[in-house]
Amino acid sequence: MDSIHLWLTYVILAVSVVGYSIERWPIEAVAAGSLAAFLLLFGVFPMADQHGQIIETSDLLAGFANPALITVMALLVIGQGLFATDAMAMPAQSLARIGGVIGTGAIAFVLLGAATLSAVLNNTPVVVIFIPILTMLAAQRSISPTHVFMPLSFLSILGGLTTIIGSSTNLLVAGVAARSGIAVGFFDITGPGICIAVVGGFYVIKVMPRILRPRADAESQPVSLSGKQFMGEIALGEDHPFLGLSSRAGLFPGLGDLTPRMIIRGEQPILPPFDEVTLRIGDRMIVTATRKALSRALSRGNLTIRTIGPSGDVENGGASDKIGPDTVMAEAIVAPGSRYAGRTMQFSGLRTQFGITLFGLQRKSRMARAAFSEIRLEPGDTLLLYGKKDNIARLRGNHDLLLLEWSTQAVPQTTKAKLAVAIFLSVVLLSALRVMPIEVAAVAGAVAMLATSCLTIGEAARAVDRQILMLVGASIAAATALERTGGAALIAEGAVQALSGLPLIFLLSGLFLVIAVLTNFLSNNATAVLFTPIALDIAARVGAPPQAFIACVIFAANASFATPIGYQTNLLVMGPGRYRFSDFVKAGVPLVILVWLTFSLISPWFYDL
Repeated sequence: MDSIHLWLTYVILAVSVVGYSIERWPIEAVAAGSLAAFLLLFGVFPMADQHGQIIETSDLLAGFANPALITVMALLVIGQGLFATDAMAMPAQSLARIGGVIGTGAIAFVLLGAATLSAVLNNTPVVVIFIPILTMLAAQRSISPTHVFMPLSFLSILGGLTTIIGSSTNLLVAGVAARSGIAVGFFDITGPGICIAVVGGFYVIKVMPRILRPRADAESQPVSLSGKQFMGEIALGEDHPFLGLSSRAGLFPGLGDLTPRMIIRGEQPILPPFDEVTLRIGDRMIVTATRKALSRALSRGNLTIRTIGPSGDVENGGASDKIGPDTVMAEAIVAPGSRYAGRTMQFSGLRTQFGITLFGLQRKSRMARAAFSEIRLEPGDTLLLYGKKDNIARLRGNHDLLLLEWSTQAVPQTTKAKLAVAIFLSVVLLSALRVMPIEVAAVAGAVAMLATSCLTIGEAARAVDRQILMLVGASIAAATALERTGGAALIAEGAVQALSGLPLIFLLSGLFLVIAVLTNFLSNNATAVLFTPIALDIAARVGAPPQAFIACVIFAANASFATPIGYQTNLLVMGPGRYRFSDFVKAGVPLVILVWLTFSLISPWFYDL
């Protein structure tokens, strides 16, 4: 009966591999099916392991309480807190600005910045941060997106190899190793990780562009830098940060991404080009900008919204003071026959009726320069709205204003950006210096993000990746079954026998290659969790240091370069880079081989093999 459990475990694992690789069903669905199969197998037909202990269903479900999984989820919440406060905007803009100064090496400089950031931050959000930056730089320099976005994904993965928190895969391997009594420190993989990252980075920056040939259709599609432009009005009251700005060559350099269209001083309009104009108290500036630029100006207090008070008087509201974790921006379209058509933006009545503020307008037809009090809404106008999330939601089903559900996004709380960065750095330092276990620091950091209102419960819940949750839970169940039935030991024996008589470094290199191949078809996290007990068993059998085999699993499981499904960041860049499956095969397979050879050469030196 025990052998039946062992072989059925292999069958379930094989079916899971096929299910993950063919992409016919969602990853979490395949993971749930795999978990259910193991629960049925050992729940209906109990089995005792080699120590005489029954394999309980609670043992199979223990993965959902795994410290590594809890750490990953907590770090995702902390990362979401950084983005909710726009804390990463300044470092990202600085990289883009420095890259713009150094000329042709700008793209490489920003890519290396992303790789460095990936060492201490989950690489998925790093890729999300840098996609718009690289879009801008590539368009400015007429560089094909094909040569930009796959390197971003690959370098973020390589950067994540240098610390234990650089990738969720690293944390999962460390968690499984901890169950066997082997502790993996914050910088234990840094030495060989840097060597692999340097070699792989050279290939990505210097060689890979020669392999990836842009297609004609990709070249013909221009990249848009501006996005949808909205018109807004800024009222300059006392202590406004724009007061005293003077025009230079007809422009105001201190306005950033806001483009001035007209300045209203009293009843006198001042039109561009602005010659020797200094902004004063009481000026009203009509600007055009993207939604992102207006959102950033609002969160920083640069955009003061003019609203109508209860008495009908115009008030210069300090909207930025009211920004909280439940404050959102959204877009709505004025419907044909809407009762808002013909009303001015300032006297639309939206604040009175819904508690929301209208502070941006986008019109497809040409719109004359005018103060908001003179602009009347027309059917087809896109309105930029600001208010509490619940108030914005009240527009659902409204036939006069058609709310675009996808457009609802939180306004960054830039006033809490420094606090979010402090929380993040505290987690990194406390875990790096081993003041406390990383799972303790991460959970405490996630709670601190919520307690300080850097993000809401809803935002934190959305940050938790259900695919990782189900995948890790199912993979640890599979690893438990593999280990307790003797399946891991059987595979280890087969590997040792196949490489018997060969030096230890060939055994380690062979294991690396097997894991590197499978990780491009399985999830890297699943591959890591499945092979960690096998690697530890091999190390014990041949009397080798377990740290070498743990590093082997970490680096090999992260070698997810050969397919777009190998790693989530590969999927993220497929659209912006306009890649095909074959592009990853052509560019990724050589990198997998290069990483394998690099590890095979440096591991004997690092681990005294």
